[in-house]
Amino acid sequence: MAKRIGIEVSLAVAEAVKLADTDVIAAYPITPQTHIVEHLSELVADGSLDAAYIPVESEHSAMSSCLGSSAAGARTFTATSSQGLALMNEMIYIAPVLRTPIVLAIANRALSAPINIWNDHSDIMSVRDAGWICLFAENGQESLDLTLISFRVAEDPKVSLPVSLNLDGFTLSHFIEPIEIPDKETVDKFLPPFVPCFKLDIKAPMSLGLLGGPEYYTESRKATDDALLASKTVIKKAFAEFNDVFGRQYNVVESYQAKDAETIVLAMGSISETAMTAVDELRAQGKKVGIVRLRLWRPLPIEEIVEAVGHAKNLAVIDRHLVLGAPYGPVGLEMMSVFYSASQKPNISNFVLGLGGRDVTRDDFKYIFDRAAAQQGQTRYEIVGVLE
Repeated sequence: MAKRIGIEVSLAVAEAVKLADTDVIAAYPITPQTHIVEHLSELVADGSLDAAYIPVESEHSAMSSCLGSSAAGARTFTATSSQGLALMNEMIYIAPVLRTPIVLAIANRALSAPINIWNDHSDIMSVRDAGWICLFAENGQESLDLTLISFRVAEDPKVSLPVSLNLDGFTLSHFIEPIEIPDKETVDKFLPPFVPCFKLDIKAPMSLGLLGGPEYYTESRKATDDALLASKTVIKKAFAEFNDVFGRQYNVVESYQAKDAETIVLAMGSISETAMTAVDELRAQGKKVGIVRLRLWRPLPIEEIVEAVGHAKNLAVIDRHLVLGAPYGPVGLEMMSVFYSASQKPNISNFVLGLGGRDVTRDDFKYIFDRAAAQQGQTRYEIVGVLE
């Protein structure tokens, strides 16, 4: 039977990894994800989880170990943040092409410099084009649930791709929330044992990761892209089946008070809940505002975004990453691309905020709603809250 307890979100993610019967955990500590792998070490040490726990010497080694264990047919997990993800970079790009269904929890944190241990999305945006499926959690329950869903999607034979689960560092990872921990029997109904599409086996030798010359490289990259785009169907199916088993519904794009909204904010991660509170207060004042949240960042759910937003007059896109040397953030620029040829186009404005852990408040969102509504068709880009 499921039990509802107060637990730190990082520990809840680790509990989900245990419930998934993970075979291999490659662990290297970095703030603010350390509590995930620390708790997993305790679970392995006390016999609660029968897994190989590999304390590697760096994040590069962590992902290297994951590539090997996943290719050998083991259900594989690791976690990182910020500079750790940057150090993994070389291996991050290899995993999708090798079709290794690794699950990676990222406690999102700002990239240096200056050195900063607090939350924004610059780490995941640094590898947004690597070919990983990318999911975003808003709260603790979602962090646990999406961990289980990540294994289910990654290991589906129609997918066989790595998945990154993004949860905001500190503002989510270190919060203690009431979270429902499912029982093992129910998890097993949703998550079958891992059966790899192919694996390294000394009895049936094969090679992975060979040189791809000009005559093969383009086709190899396209095959990975095709698989990533096709994974959306499996993701939506996994969300539906999770609802059937656990009674909690997720969608690739989710809306709040957006059906009749004239001005919509589009956001990802835990700040979406702050935005929803601002929406409630503005609705009480008679303003037609709403929010659309991206649960799925890669593959980009274009049709669902257009359906959720297309009727609105104004769209305010939130970025938590500053693209140096360019006038738009990554999410803002992609929304402009999404609606470029759409039959219904909102006036799009792009706001960067919450960098390096700076607080994002209801007043920030009220300001953004007002600015987006007042732009009168002129595309706007603004970094919110810059100190003079």
